[in-house]
Amino acid sequence: MASVDLNSDLGESYSAWKMGDDAAMLELVSSANIACGFHAGDPAVMLKTVRNAAARKIAIGAHVSYPDRAGFGRRDMDVTAEELIGDIIYQVGALQGMARAAGTEVRYVKPHGALYNHIAQHERQALAVIRAIKLVDPTLMLMGLAGTPVLALARAEGLAVIPEIFADRGYTPQGLLVSRREPGAVLHDADQVAERMLKFIRTGMLAANDGTELRIAAGSICVHGDSPDAVNMARAIRHLFVAEGITVQPFA
Repeated sequence: MASVDLNSDLGESYSAWKMGDDAAMLELVSSANIACGFHAGDPAVMLKTVRNAAARKIAIGAHVSYPDRAGFGRRDMDVTAEELIGDIIYQVGALQGMARAAGTEVRYVKPHGALYNHIAQHERQALAVIRAIKLVDPTLMLMGLAGTPVLALARAEGLAVIPEIFADRGYTPQGLLVSRREPGAVLHDADQVAERMLKFIRTGMLAANDGTELRIAAGSICVHGDSPDAVNMARAIRHLFVAEGITVQPFA
């Protein structure tokens, strides 16, 4: 029987400002990328999300970002390696404290937004993120875009990696994500997204925005928690997978 991890970005509410439907998503996903305060989230939201994920035996990951709350972590930043190492250690450490308080642990790190896209292709910041993870806990895994150089760098540095694919994002022929500034960057039809992911599980292939068929090796599927269609898409994917005998479970 085939199995796959289904992850989502959660814990992104802040004080009275609400983002996404975490309660519904936690009933559907097997891994939760929890915001650590730099792009979204606050201490109370972090703790609540960790507790709810732990209660459902969902794998917990640190969703780390550039310090960019106003831009929701989607603005690129030319930070030094030392600054970035400190930022990553700070965020992972904060979530580890929350996890310990909830009787669970952080199992992986997934960069967010502009940081995620930047390190996929640029070595200097990629190595800073990798080194920060190793300084905090070298047993933590790095989740990143399948097929990109950052995962090879992480493996070479001794980190385990989780290559992921995005259910709700368009892909370029080069296997990268279509910029959110371009048409077709974000997908919205839940049934089409579910069928697209079923095809990927069965064949390892995914259609790019120009029709090119990409071969991708990935162990986790992401549905963005901040999308208005997130719950419907995650539910459609999970229900279709269950109907087809595909188990949704944490990657490890």
